Amino acid sequence: MPAATHPVRAMILAAGRGERLRPLTDHTPKPLIPVQGKPLIVHHIERLVAAGITDIVINLNHLAEQIPAALGDGDRWNVRLHFSWENHLSENLETAGGIRHALPLLSDTFILVNGDIFTDFPFEELLNHTLSPEIDFRLLMVTNPEHHPKGDFALNQQRLELCEAHTTETGECLTYAGIGLYKKSMFSGLPEGRRALGTLLKEKIAARRGQGLLFTGAWIDVGTLERLQQAE
Repeated sequence: MPAATHPVRAMILAAGRGERLRPLTDHTPKPLIPVQGKPLIVHHIERLVAAGITDIVINLNHLAEQIPAALGDGDRWNVRLHFSWENHLSENLETAGGIRHALPLLSDTFILVNGDIFTDFPFEELLNHTLSPEIDFRLLMVTNPEHHPKGDFALNQQRLELCEAHTTETGECLTYAGIGLYKKSMFSGLPEGRRALGTLLKEKIAARRGQGLLFTGAWIDVGTLERLQQAE
């Protein structure tokens, strides 16, 4: 039975250069690198569609034209693809800057997905509970992989906390999985231009405006040739 449609849009981050996956990324954008027989980004599109998402925004910079050429308008997956072009700009926007640039294409609440991860996470789990007025985002958290042993944020029940501030009583520090549910308003006040997401997340978490969700299923950050082989 097909999933019910949902007004929430999704954004897949696909603009990065993928330095650690060279030489593959010298001629292929990282999200188009195949894993288990299909491009990484197609795995995301299929799972988002299964969760009822009907509109997906993809930001583009490195080898930008290749992604729309490979994916088309999304019709083959019964989804509408919208492209946010960054390759004409004078600087790399980084993640928060890329989201700010794409705001006109996004819904008031949207799912954000890193284009270079491989996971079997069911995206509908992010949509089961709306974000309350005092919360700006809900991040998917995973146990720390070998290449990131210190983690990013602590999870105290559902509340996210800064690792530096947490104690053993509040729970361990975990890794942000590159998947989250965000409010558009979190970015609307930012000026256009280069801005990292991590700094913004830390500011909001310090203000107690972030929630987290622990995921224990399959998840790989496909950032190196070794981890690409692991995903295969």
